[in-house]
Amino acid sequence: MDTLLDRFLRYVKVDTQSDETSPSFPSTKKQLDLSRMLCEECEQLGLEDVTISEYGIVMATIPGTVEGEVPAIGWVAHVDTSPEFSGTNVKPVVHENYDGSDLVLPGDTSRVLRVSEEPRLKEMVGKTVITTDGTTLLGADDKSGVAVMMSAAAHLMSDRSIAHGPIRLCFTCDEEIGRGIEKLDLDVFGVCCAYTLDSDGSGRIDSETFSADQAVITVRGVNTHPSVGKGVMVNAIRILSDLISSLPTETLSPETTDGRDGFIHPYHIEGGVAEASARLILRDFETEKLAEYAGLLDSLAQPLREKYPRSEIKVDVHKQYRNMRDGLGKEARALEKAIEATRAAGLEPNLNIIRGGTDGSLLTEKGLPTPNLSSGQHNPHSPLEWTTVEEMEKAVDVLVQLAILWGQER
Repeated sequence: MDTLLDRFLRYVKVDTQSDETSPSFPSTKKQLDLSRMLCEECEQLGLEDVTISEYGIVMATIPGTVEGEVPAIGWVAHVDTSPEFSGTNVKPVVHENYDGSDLVLPGDTSRVLRVSEEPRLKEMVGKTVITTDGTTLLGADDKSGVAVMMSAAAHLMSDRSIAHGPIRLCFTCDEEIGRGIEKLDLDVFGVCCAYTLDSDGSGRIDSETFSADQAVITVRGVNTHPSVGKGVMVNAIRILSDLISSLPTETLSPETTDGRDGFIHPYHIEGGVAEASARLILRDFETEKLAEYAGLLDSLAQPLREKYPRSEIKVDVHKQYRNMRDGLGKEARALEKAIEATRAAGLEPNLNIIRGGTDGSLLTEKGLPTPNLSSGQHNPHSPLEWTTVEEMEKAVDVLVQLAILWGQER
């Protein structure tokens, strides 16, 4: 019988990195490899209504064990991993009975998970810590959530004496690029509320996320051979570099903000003399601030338009997701029962905000309240990513308690 660790190690070895530049859905076909695997495993567990869509979205039902009308709830995790670091050929390293020391990653010994930089490791002595080998990310974001959901489903299917209502599982693609629920039919999902398993640590309950937009700055210049460039060449790289370097650095950057502070973050740049572009993310807990950040970008571009009249500088802003806070009140029980279930699992609930977004942000905005729960992940999107078996096991306990609590509703 598969253990939670077996599942997790199997899932992280499947390359599911998404690609925000791809117009297809899912953005990478390799995400379908894990979707198909999960579909088969759901069928093997005896779940009902198991489906996989052409877009890689897997849904299944844990049938209820109580009589009468009981609300159906949903659990959600995403199969894709971040485009920010390689997810190819992941080699997870299992550190049993962790001794509390720094962890040198064997595939790249220059990468060290240092306790001084990651104090949460001090709490993991004696536990089973899982890291990468240093050459890739781990993919605990969100394959820890996937493993937790599948393990909770296996537990509920193996012990039908546990009283609970129907539970719908949903595995999405392309969450990391803000498109996780783009092809999800909420009527087919058919739940009163849902929970994403996509937060770090243990016992955490996220009831707020950033609101988010993406900005793309495109500069078009004039290229010619540099030997005859005087008075002719307009270098798009230089113009774009000037614009990016004019962004605030003491404030409004991820490096200098925390808590409820927002930011403008340039994270990708490419191009040449004739055309160069940058992608930036705009983030804040107050949605109206995003318009201010977009306005700041345009105000920084304007003097460069005047200085380089033969260039073209465009700032295009696209909506991504919105703070889930604004929609959770539609089903107050979603958050209430998350708190109660966390306590029932022996944990102290940590009500928190997430400086990012989840599928739950988009689901809540569409009218399906979806708080975000811990799944044991740490340092996502990084070769220093890690998790522990024990934290994932606690997340399973929380889901089982959620099932029990919702099974008492009528």
